Amino acid sequence: MQIEGPFNINVVDKSDSQSRELQLTFTTEFQNLSLDKRISEFKDHLIQLQQNIQSTEADAEKQGMLTILQIAEQILPHVESDEIPLQETIVIEIGPSSPFDDLLRSATLK
Repeated sequence: MQIEGPFNINVVDKSDSQSRELQLTFTTEFQNLSLDKRISEFKDHLIQLQQNIQSTEADAEKQGMLTILQIAEQILPHVESDEIPLQETIVIEIGPSSPFDDLLRSATLK
């Protein structure tokens, strides 16, 4: 399943520990939008994620998308208030095994 959105997602294995980093980087296209259009596109992305979650039968894939949805919902107020630096990467540390494992094996996130 390919999910187009306002940010790209990368998972980086940290060599110094068993943890990983989930890195969210806003696309150049998203960065160049006006504030109103950024808010609209971000909200549309949340709706698309919810629809994909409802239509997905694989539990692991669903859990990964739910986690992305929860993160995106936390970012939304900062996008709305235009207080998040869009050119910077958001880094979230995750454990050695996570719902992203199956999601990343079976999905392409953009």
